[in-house]
Amino acid sequence: MRRAAFAVAAGAMAVSLAACGSAKESGDKAESSGSAAKGDNIKVGLLLPENKTARYEKFDRPLIEKKIKELTNNKATIQYNNARQDASLQAQQVDTMITNKVDVLILDAVDAKAIQNSVQKAKDAGIKVVAYDRLAEGPISAYTSFDNEEVGKTQGEALLTALGSKATKSSKIVMINGSVTDPNAAQFKKGAHSVLDGKVTIAKEYDTKEWSPDNANSEMEAAISAVGAKNIAGVYSANDGMAGGIITALKAAGISVPVTGQDAELAGVQRIVAGTQYMSVYKPYAPEADAAAEMAVALAKGTSLDSIAKDKVSSGSATDVPSVLVPVQSLTKDNINDTVIKDGVYTAADICTSAYKAACDKLGIK
Repeated sequence: MRRAAFAVAAGAMAVSLAACGSAKESGDKAESSGSAAKGDNIKVGLLLPENKTARYEKFDRPLIEKKIKELTNNKATIQYNNARQDASLQAQQVDTMITNKVDVLILDAVDAKAIQNSVQKAKDAGIKVVAYDRLAEGPISAYTSFDNEEVGKTQGEALLTALGSKATKSSKIVMINGSVTDPNAAQFKKGAHSVLDGKVTIAKEYDTKEWSPDNANSEMEAAISAVGAKNIAGVYSANDGMAGGIITALKAAGISVPVTGQDAELAGVQRIVAGTQYMSVYKPYAPEADAAAEMAVALAKGTSLDSIAKDKVSSGSATDVPSVLVPVQSLTKDNINDTVIKDGVYTAADICTSAYKAACDKLGIK
């Protein structure tokens, strides 16, 4: 995957909506706009993958819905559903969207490969699909996500920084990756390995079913038993939710080592403040959500994506898909004010509850 050829400020990105007109989408050359350009009365389907991770209901859904409304003078109809980590349920939800004749579908796949037939069915019904956050297989028309290999590299580099003089080939770390059904997880892992391999010893490594914190907790307990509590120098956790389960297992074993994360979830930020989690990856959701909304509205109206999507990616079943890739940032105790607070994701009051107030005061979080 190539990184986007443009810069994005954390928390805000201006993406210009394509001018009206009919054009074939690059990367989707076999199909034209299919009908005359539509007005603002479009019907948009939005399918998100799960609700265990806080981001989808707290950030992604409201941000996408807000932007669609802005772009259509509040005239668009949005049909929403969450698959609750059930790939079969999500396939049924796509069928419902087809039956309801949405004009375009924004899809964050539970299982990127399993959803391929559903994406094909949508295309056959004349519905274009914007793959959101995860690169779904099938004839998608557009894609937006973060630079996922860069996420893994950012995590790996942060872990090495945290280890300092302990970042040697003899130092043993545990890697707890995301779900194999999520293509992003493979990219996070690839990026992390590119930084960590040869610098430290990966003593145990796991791919965590459904990104479950409970599963991550069990994996960490197994790693402690296998490697030995005194022999673990640090833990690569692919996201904040799993980091919570991992840190619970570490505490129970009396271990205090650097742990990575991702998503800047409130609980993760609070653990960073408290010092039990070293870092998270801050992914500004507004630019990603805005890009998805703008591409979806353009596709529904039959207009070009040329001024919106400046990059192209390919999956196992689609090539040169118009894409927007959003950069990420390492979040540590030193830049909380300049990231999640500055961008309005959380207030200091959200983070600095009574249990964390002293630590927040020490860090100057306000």
